[in-house]
Amino acid sequence: MPDLGILNPADIWPYILVGVAAQMVDGALGMAFGVISSTLLVSVLGVPPAQASAGVHFAEVFTTGASGLSHAWHRNIDWGLFAKLVLPGVGGGILGAYVLANVDAGVARPLVMAYLTGIGLVLLYRAWRFPTPKFQDPRIVAPLGAAGGFLDAAGGGGWGPVVTSNLLIQGGEPRKTIGTVSASEFFLTVSISVTFILTMGFEAFTTATIGLLIGGVVAAPFGAILAKNVRPRLLLFMVGTVLTITSVYSIWKALS
Repeated sequence: MPDLGILNPADIWPYILVGVAAQMVDGALGMAFGVISSTLLVSVLGVPPAQASAGVHFAEVFTTGASGLSHAWHRNIDWGLFAKLVLPGVGGGILGAYVLANVDAGVARPLVMAYLTGIGLVLLYRAWRFPTPKFQDPRIVAPLGAAGGFLDAAGGGGWGPVVTSNLLIQGGEPRKTIGTVSASEFFLTVSISVTFILTMGFEAFTTATIGLLIGGVVAAPFGAILAKNVRPRLLLFMVGTVLTITSVYSIWKALS
């Protein structure tokens, strides 16, 4: 754990900017904080992969809390859907954290990312083909929460891509879906982080983590505002684009 009293602003600013960029996308679209922040930390700033992954999960406790409060303030949350997601998500997250400590669950990640690439393309088609999309309450919720929580812990990310995209493909309203998934993620990240801390200690709490935390919390309100005010068709297009790009990148990274 770094000494907060001797942090150099020049050292922490790059991580703050990464947190701002990742949270703006995640808050507005309900996904991609982990993918964006981990990629920038490892590829651009040179943070070791294991340290980046643990730090991102720790920072997400605070960023998802701030994001959830912002979405609640802007009435972006369907509380019935929220209740159906939280417990399965927490259960899947705890199981995934346990599996990660004992089994290599990353072998299935390319298959999951290939599936999500297909979902992203379908969302892009829907946004292009149907100028005024029709919305309905998603029917399959709890299994998505469990799968998203498991993959997020065991595979290094997956709550937003799995849950948000599959709720949208079932006809969920983009604004409410994004807000609900973002708010429920707080409880998932708390359960995963507690599990990791019990096994790893506070090794994840680094300068990078503090920067991500500050940047993410600052950007959280703006992501909720975007989700509230952007037209549903454009939100579908943006989610489909981000999901497709990040999933294809994850496949390439896993196979290279």
